[in-house]
Amino acid sequence: MNRQLSQQEIDAVFENLEDRKSGTSAPKKGVRFDFRRLDRIAKSQLRAIHLLHDNFVRNLGSSLSAYLRSYLTVNLVSVEQLSYAEFLEGLPSPTCITSLSLHPYEGNAVLELNPSIIFPVLEMLLGGNGKSPAVMQREITEIEQNLLDGLFRIILHDLAEAWKGVTAIDFKIESMEKEPQLLQILAPNEAVVAVGVEMRTGDSTGMMNMAMPAIIIKMMRQKFEQQWSVRKAESSESEQERMLRVLSNATVELDTRLEGTALSVEDFLGIQGGDLLTFDHPLERSLHCSVNGKLKFKGQIVRLGNKKAFCID
Repeated sequence: MNRQLSQQEIDAVFENLEDRKSGTSAPKKGVRFDFRRLDRIAKSQLRAIHLLHDNFVRNLGSSLSAYLRSYLTVNLVSVEQLSYAEFLEGLPSPTCITSLSLHPYEGNAVLELNPSIIFPVLEMLLGGNGKSPAVMQREITEIEQNLLDGLFRIILHDLAEAWKGVTAIDFKIESMEKEPQLLQILAPNEAVVAVGVEMRTGDSTGMMNMAMPAIIIKMMRQKFEQQWSVRKAESSESEQERMLRVLSNATVELDTRLEGTALSVEDFLGIQGGDLLTFDHPLERSLHCSVNGKLKFKGQIVRLGNKKAFCID
């Protein structure tokens, strides 16, 4: 905080100010469009996937806590679109990465578990408390892979249950690798939807990363739309009561107008005090009452004490 700026740094600051005042700052460069990424999905569908996996991690936390007999928290960290190469670059090495089949859909998904969470889980499966401070960065053995079968079975079961609201997918492990770069099931530039999930038990924290081909999710767009339309139509009574309680203190504007005939600008400018304007509106015809600009009621103008009121027919 006590460091003094050099003369070169001070000159650079004033040069930037002069450029802003004169408007000679360098124009912003456009972002290049990559025509190889045409399989990107819409943001609305990405938000739906975020909500779907938010429900998934809540159920997974309960399932794994019961399976491991220890409290384990699971939080959704991110849902984003990446290329498959970018997804693999963000994974640690070595790690535990699997290829998942997506029957009845063609193609494969990827599920990866960091060593920082795998080894504490293995310790708990073998009778320990999973609170060892040592962080092991080594490849898992074949015996340890067999011990993880139950863990993966629970994860894939909860994942299938979460997707059941959209479409039925049978997730099954086809292969398992220890190095991310060895699992080349997709083209490097193919777009995927990457889901990052944080898993924490005791002092140990690790990530579980999943990736599904964006082209497959794009094919499910109609199924996502059907899911939200059905969910909206099947709201329970408790949900309706909760929404009514939330909206009960909201205010609306009521407006009743006597609609008349058209008037020319010349006649309008000639209006003076005492002139009588006629509205071609029979006395027996109902007036319209609008709520926030939407026609809602029909009725008549009446007198209530010293005030005018609207009597709803």
